[in-house]
Amino acid sequence: MAIFFDFNFVILREFLHASFATIGTSTARILQVIKVLLDQLRTLCLAARQSRQQHLLLALLFFKLNMTNNKYFQEWFSNPRRDVIAGTVVALALIPEAIAFSIIAGVDPKVGLYASFCIAVVIAFIGGRSGMISAATGAMAVLLVSLVRDHGLEYLLPATILTGLLQILAGAFKLGNLMRFVSRSVVTGFVNALAIIIFMAQLPQFHDQGFLMYGMVAAGLAIIYGLPLLTTAVPSPLVCIVVLTGVSMSMGLETLNTVGDMGDLPSTLPIFLLPEVPLNFETLGIILPFAISLAIVGLLESLMTSTIVDDLTDTSSDKNRECTGQGVANIVSGCFGGMAGCAMIGQSVINVQSGGRGRLSTFSAGIILLILIVAMGGLVSQIPMAALVAVMIMVSIGTFSWSSIKDLRIHHRTSSVVMITTVLTTVFTHNLAYGVGAGVLLSALFFAYKVSGQLNITSALEVSKKERTYTVRGQLFFVSASSFAEAFDFREVVDKVRIDVSAAHFWDLSAINALDRVVLKFRREGTEVDLFGMNEASQTLILEVAKYDKPGAMDESGGH
Repeated sequence: MAIFFDFNFVILREFLHASFATIGTSTARILQVIKVLLDQLRTLCLAARQSRQQHLLLALLFFKLNMTNNKYFQEWFSNPRRDVIAGTVVALALIPEAIAFSIIAGVDPKVGLYASFCIAVVIAFIGGRSGMISAATGAMAVLLVSLVRDHGLEYLLPATILTGLLQILAGAFKLGNLMRFVSRSVVTGFVNALAIIIFMAQLPQFHDQGFLMYGMVAAGLAIIYGLPLLTTAVPSPLVCIVVLTGVSMSMGLETLNTVGDMGDLPSTLPIFLLPEVPLNFETLGIILPFAISLAIVGLLESLMTSTIVDDLTDTSSDKNRECTGQGVANIVSGCFGGMAGCAMIGQSVINVQSGGRGRLSTFSAGIILLILIVAMGGLVSQIPMAALVAVMIMVSIGTFSWSSIKDLRIHHRTSSVVMITTVLTTVFTHNLAYGVGAGVLLSALFFAYKVSGQLNITSALEVSKKERTYTVRGQLFFVSASSFAEAFDFREVVDKVRIDVSAAHFWDLSAINALDRVVLKFRREGTEVDLFGMNEASQTLILEVAKYDKPGAMDESGGH
């Protein structure tokens, strides 16, 4: 009988998993998975009919081994116990943050809490990065302030849905691949800036709290960093929250701020609703600018956080799938009365440091969050903010790349400038898009300048033939084009000029334009020009846009 119940449990669990894990894939893939599961189910049934226990056990073992090797099974159930525990820690830390972000946006706390639940649950299934936490965030809340203030809450929901649609389009057009253009220096600056912002966000909690607050936070940090020296069976942040809550409740420390002081927790489940706004161009004109900003900032923070979690776990992720997943999650959030959200680096670090690795940790965070606020709101509201402040300080310390300070003396000066610029811009503007944009722009400028400086042009004269050969080495594009044109002596009296470009590459129209000017200037001086050694890619570009080899080129250049 025990074997029979175990058999049914495994069949049901794996079938549901395979069904949900294939969301977002093609219908053919879904049917294929279902077919495989049904075939294996038939095998088990045949074994059971034969009433031979060993056959049933062998079939069950084969089924388990097959599912264990399944990619989706690994992403969900490779680390179930620690994933659930980590999700619990994340859920507890999410509550005050979601309430705070709701206050920033000027909406009811339940808007941020419902959004965090919806986004976390949805992204667990269709996100591109397992173990990453997505919910309502401060970066998105800041962008929603003026929309809610000027037009009301009813316009927040359609703006959230439109944000999701734009993010889905970003995933469809593979915009996640643009992360390749973000340098390591920008990522490091982004991480350090967020660590500073997370720490600074905890400072207002100490206002008018006295030494008791400092003592509780210190005790929390002692638990967080001391407990792992004794045991790692339970995440120390969870123990910190439980112990400090117990101390606060037992000793009646009413002067300490609690989660309940942040705002009222909702007592009902979120309900499906559609935005009650007129569906016309006037509404679109109101919400579109906000939706574009939300989509860009949300994707930037999500993709950057995904890259950071990749580094923390030594695994890879699907950036384009993450774009699509964030979009679907925001659409669901908007349909259940939530605000737009994105990935959270702080909560993702908490999850990873608590042992969370799989999609189950993200799913658990969302489900447990809903249970805590709806069924256990009275108890959760008594959690002292000191416990959560201690956890967030731990996150800021763990997030900051301390090695980057030492590397300032080792790394190239330009890399250090990019990192510091990203940090300062993000911290002072509190806008992640500005920080990342400034870092990427500086990286591009420094790279272009560095590459342009590697252009080398030498020449040799054959007096007997009245012929000079120029040898060009390096990359020719808009930055180095002027240096290329200035390297030739057009007043020298020679019969022929040979230009060897076998070690050069022409990248853009500016480079081709510089080549046109060089060749045509020599021809106007009566000098024959022989261009040779061109690689296939450069030759293709020259054939398409160059003018020097076209009829009438000399006439067109007469005024140059």
